[in-house]
Amino acid sequence: MGDNQAILKADGKDITMPVRSGTIGPDVIDIRKMYGESGMFTYDPGFTSTASCDSAITYIDGDEGVLLHRGYPIGQLAEHSSFMEVSYLLLNGELPSTPELSDFSRTISRHTMLHEQLMQFYRGFRRDAHPMAIMCGVVGALSAFYHDSTDIADPTHRKISSHRLIAKMPTIAAAAYKYSIGQPFLYPDNSLSYTGNFLRMTFGVPAEPYEVHPAVEKAMDRIFILHADHEQNASTSTVRLAGSSGANPFACIAAGIACLWGPAHGGANEAALNMLQEIGTPDRIPHYIERAKDKNDPFRLMGFGHRVYKNYDPRATVMQKTVREVFDALKVTDPVFEVAMRLEEMALNDPYFIEKKLFPNVDFYSGVILSAIGFPTTMFTALFALARTVGWVAQWNEMISDPGQKIGRPRQLYTGSAERDYLAIDKR
Repeated sequence: MGDNQAILKADGKDITMPVRSGTIGPDVIDIRKMYGESGMFTYDPGFTSTASCDSAITYIDGDEGVLLHRGYPIGQLAEHSSFMEVSYLLLNGELPSTPELSDFSRTISRHTMLHEQLMQFYRGFRRDAHPMAIMCGVVGALSAFYHDSTDIADPTHRKISSHRLIAKMPTIAAAAYKYSIGQPFLYPDNSLSYTGNFLRMTFGVPAEPYEVHPAVEKAMDRIFILHADHEQNASTSTVRLAGSSGANPFACIAAGIACLWGPAHGGANEAALNMLQEIGTPDRIPHYIERAKDKNDPFRLMGFGHRVYKNYDPRATVMQKTVREVFDALKVTDPVFEVAMRLEEMALNDPYFIEKKLFPNVDFYSGVILSAIGFPTTMFTALFALARTVGWVAQWNEMISDPGQKIGRPRQLYTGSAERDYLAIDKR
């Protein structure tokens, strides 16, 4: 390693590549000219050692358990901020003043309704459709209804699309839930907060007034903050990749939702809750921990450890406190809650877990909270998509505004047949 450069020895010659430094975090070797100079490119399945872009939105240090949004620690934002304020921060780079937050919240609340014909679109789905299937379809269809804001070269169009997506996602998610249980859709009530409005559209009915429970509203808002953005994960990379082709923002976010649906990504909190329900009662925990340690047993403890965090997930620390607040407020007595608390305690003290750094992550807690609030597991990933929309939109905006942005085109290591001649069918 020279002064701000790295040297690769290949085929007897030295290839010099610049080393770039970010604000914080490890330096990166800029390999963009490597293929041109060496005739070789890198092989990195899962892109675990490759930066696909530069970004000023979110920073993660997995070893230290750090998550910063525009420089602000996630713990501080979850404790003191609101989802609307965090949304403004992610989109604009700075925390808003009181008038700026007020204007932003008012703008979002003015975009909460869906085009009435779009509401008819729901009726085309089977009544037992998964909410994520509905969300993929409906969000993709937004571009058919709101094509007055799909000129991605126009900053005003991008801003309107961003506001529309953030505002309409709670309405879309709540309607997906209502449709799946056969209840009528509720129109938004713009006198409520972003989160309060979503809770009412999800759990309210036209027959009686809906009271938003303050503890539930606070917990839900916190869950939204904790899921707002998480750097270049699979779904965010999907949104950026789709956006790199010039696709409209609604199509890009629909692609992100499709990626998030995978159980290894957005479905992790559902898997964690299913595992807690399978364990059933605290006395069965030791048996399941033994199974988890057994390499020959397919059983895995869901909601522990993280691909990025090799330390305690900083989002989990906030959720741990929120779990207790919600259960106290709703007076929930649930064996699943007992299992979760006991399993958490054992995991934090068991040498096996400590050595392997298997700490409870955000999914471990969020599934328990969402279930207590009344959401079925099929809605968990839809809620994740709702919250992550702001991160996707911020990342998409950043990418479109980047003059160095190119269409994504990963390379491959080809391992198929070499060139061969076509044989007529009677000669095979």
